[in-house]
Amino acid sequence: MQEMGRIWKKNYSLEEINRFAKESIVENVGIEFIEMSDRFIKATMPVDKRTIQPLGILHGGASVVLAETLGSMASHMTLDKDHYSVGIEIKANHIKSITKGFVTGKVKPIHLGQTTQIWDIDIKNNKDQLICVSRLTLVVLEVLPG
Repeated sequence: MQEMGRIWKKNYSLEEINRFAKESIVENVGIEFIEMSDRFIKATMPVDKRTIQPLGILHGGASVVLAETLGSMASHMTLDKDHYSVGIEIKANHIKSITKGFVTGKVKPIHLGQTTQIWDIDIKNNKDQLICVSRLTLVVLEVLPG
């Protein structure tokens, strides 16, 4: 994707984004938005009893929750008040396991079209090792009047 400037149409602070995510799966698994630039957003998620599978490693579904959370929020922030987006496909490749600590996801745009958006999400451990790569596709819809 060609480099461009700021992609956000909505100007939320990290505090506002984290408040928006309260009382949802985002809060339930401990996701916290921690960094934002003109072109990406980062969030962390703990690897603990809320996010591990029975063998004690990070559940792949938890990684997908982090990826879709990041991609959905990023998409929301690129749209004007007359549009919204919903995910239509997510793919995830789980590369390395992790048993404790935190993972950090970073979302970046691949395609920001009028009807679809595609976002790449890399999830890494605290040693900057890749845990999961994910790609989220969203459809952009118009808010109906009334």
